[in-house]
Amino acid sequence: MKNLLLYGCMAILAVGCAAGAGGKAAKVADDYGYSENNPIKVGGVGDGPANERAYLNRLKGPNGERITYTRNGSCCHFETSKGFLGMGLLDIYMVTVQGDSVPKKLYINMYDKAKLYAPKGFLIK
Repeated sequence: MKNLLLYGCMAILAVGCAAGAGGKAAKVADDYGYSENNPIKVGGVGDGPANERAYLNRLKGPNGERITYTRNGSCCHFETSKGFLGMGLLDIYMVTVQGDSVPKKLYINMYDKAKLYAPKGFLIK
């Protein structure tokens, strides 16, 4: 029982708040989008790059600031039934919020699809 309580407390500590689609507050893990272990899943293999850009074009800074982004390569092989020979790669984007000189590194999975949220420190329209 102690392990279950400890696990529950760790899960609560790992969850933050961010704006989801439509600007509604949604609980997301602190590492959502910031970690190769918890990438943003935009889905759509054939439309993957377009889905990535569409998602990034919806992001805003924490106070609605404009963002800019550049693709910084791929990494992190993983298994997916939607990838070539059952494998996929994550795309890495460097995202800069207007007025903040420090870009944030986001990991995006263009193969698999999940509900989209804004990573911590961003809003999504």
